[in-house]
Amino acid sequence: MTNNKKTWFTNWFLNNKFTVVLLNILLLFVIIALFGKVNYFFRPLGQILGIILPPLVVAGILYYLIDPLIDWLEAKFNIPRVWSISIVFILIFGLLIWMVVTLIPIIQSQINSLIHNIPSYWRDLQGMLNELSHNPRLQKLHLTQNFSTTKINHSLAQSWDGVLGSAFNNLTSAVGIVSNVVMILLTAPFVLFFMLKDDRQIKPLILKYVPDRLKASIGVTLTEINGALSSYIRGQLTVAFWVAVMFAVGYLIAQVPYALLLGITAGFLNLIPYVGSALGLIPAIILALINGHGMIWSVIIVFAIEQTIETRVVSPLVVGNKMNMHPVTTIFVLLVSGGMFGLAGVIFGIPIFAILKIICSRIFKWFQRNSNWYQNGTN
Repeated sequence: MTNNKKTWFTNWFLNNKFTVVLLNILLLFVIIALFGKVNYFFRPLGQILGIILPPLVVAGILYYLIDPLIDWLEAKFNIPRVWSISIVFILIFGLLIWMVVTLIPIIQSQINSLIHNIPSYWRDLQGMLNELSHNPRLQKLHLTQNFSTTKINHSLAQSWDGVLGSAFNNLTSAVGIVSNVVMILLTAPFVLFFMLKDDRQIKPLILKYVPDRLKASIGVTLTEINGALSSYIRGQLTVAFWVAVMFAVGYLIAQVPYALLLGITAGFLNLIPYVGSALGLIPAIILALINGHGMIWSVIIVFAIEQTIETRVVSPLVVGNKMNMHPVTTIFVLLVSGGMFGLAGVIFGIPIFAILKIICSRIFKWFQRNSNWYQNGTN
């Protein structure tokens, strides 16, 4: 006869769920520690990914922007996909030529004018600070020392010396960055072409190496990830484009200096959720204060009109609520990703979090189906 009596070892280790969870967590940390000991083995892999990922990411972003147009040409006019891709590439190439011929000279002229006028702008700012330092209310609050132009000049001189020193010290890395950008611009179009051409074969190719019992679940996961990325990338870039257009036109009507440059800056900064629009307003306010106190009201009015159109019309139509993320969650994701990875973390933190959220959600649902913890009638 077999002895069915459970021992203390069986009760505390073999059949104890809490102990099993702790052992799994311990095993996970042991694996992480082992990976940390042999990280030199994975360093070449990191270097390879550092070379491959940038053009792949650029091509992926452009893919989500261009793919709907390719699908529309293919379905509406029965144009073969390769020809549709070729037509769109020609249109994009023509648009780039137009930008180089028309927009780039204007932007370059405004940048040169801004650099040329920085000394006069700085003298005007010093005059404003001197006026503030002689304000009786500030003198009562003992804040005049904070507006000392001597201290500000000394502080800026130290910062400028540090910037120049870092620039000379990092000259080699700057050359490397420029070469990397050139390589991305040369390789990303070819990667994009084949992504557009063979996009319907990517998912079956991935599922080909997945076990049969997991194909359905992983197929759904890939579809959800693709939908989340497409909605976020298309939405953010479309909203950023229209933000740049609205600010540029608004500043141009309000006769704010460097309207096109300020509009493009606001559009790029709008890629940072929630705080991007406010950051884009700061340079316009500074220029408005320097050029006259009356101009600041024009800047505020342009900002108010832009925010109304963006929040009431553009964002709901383009982005909607497809990411299904609470605003508080978004803010924490931005804080953590920005603190860990800087500007790249701020820009890419939310889509990466969305991907991880989908994967973790699918894993948790699988755990619910297969674990005794969530079975009805069990303890």
